[in-house]
Amino acid sequence: MTFASLPDPATQATRDTILAFHEAFNAREVDRIMALMTADCVFENTYPPPDGTRLVGAEAVQGFWIDMFADTQHLHFGIEEVFVAGERGVLRWRYEWVNTAGEAGHIRGVDVFRVRGDLIAEKLSYVKG
Repeated sequence: MTFASLPDPATQATRDTILAFHEAFNAREVDRIMALMTADCVFENTYPPPDGTRLVGAEAVQGFWIDMFADTQHLHFGIEEVFVAGERGVLRWRYEWVNTAGEAGHIRGVDVFRVRGDLIAEKLSYVKG
């Protein structure tokens, strides 16, 4: 007899939080995004190379999202793969955008998450290229 293994509750909660964040991000809903992040959250952007910008705290991260959404008319993060273990998760994505000048583009990358108490404490972003 074979049994399918089910994820432990912490792994499932982490996955649910990451997917809720992803959905809020594609909806461009900053309040919903921030409701899924801890007050002391850390976000590391992919730009500028080589290490990106590190933002600490909800206020700094929220300001970044507001500015990012203001600079893009359309954006979409497509999920290529998600894998999760305990409080850690990795989401492989393809980001497509159209900026305010009407220029379209895309990049691929990964986000490495750490979830604490069903909220995102860390989102470290890496990009190919």
